[in-house]
Amino acid sequence: MHLNVEIKAQCADPSHIREILEREGAKSVGLDHQVDTYFDIENGRLKLRQGNIENSLIHYKRPNLAGPKKSEVTLHPTQPDANSLKEVLTRALGIFITVDKKREIYFIENVKFHLDSVKGLGYFVEIEAIDQDGTLGVDYLHEQCARFMDLFSITPDQLIDKSYSDLLSV
Repeated sequence: MHLNVEIKAQCADPSHIREILEREGAKSVGLDHQVDTYFDIENGRLKLRQGNIENSLIHYKRPNLAGPKKSEVTLHPTQPDANSLKEVLTRALGIFITVDKKREIYFIENVKFHLDSVKGLGYFVEIEAIDQDGTLGVDYLHEQCARFMDLFSITPDQLIDKSYSDLLSV
């Protein structure tokens, strides 16, 4: 398990964020087409991510709050073709919803950035300040998140307090 402090915000102009990331020396990981299958569970969220870059079974707990929020994340890497795992989880838990998105992935040190185009929802930016081993601390992660929110000129009315799965299920 690792600790994240993260935000999600609506993004009217992804090219503006992309330009800032490039200017700040962000490392581009690439464009990933991800299909996230969310399963019916009562404790947090469980999703199987199938993409051409990132593939994982992910469980996380995060409050539905706008702005920087703490998230406890457990990842288990999977193969891109994890259809048998998906079938087992579907039979055992049932599917809550599926989220289809195209995601540009960038990194600056321990901070991960997503520029997302989500089918049925539009464009978003995510900032995830990540503490893999407990050495950075939640306060530092909050500071990093706030710095990039300011750099990207993200205003409080742009912040999203829910996951894509919640937004699509409304």
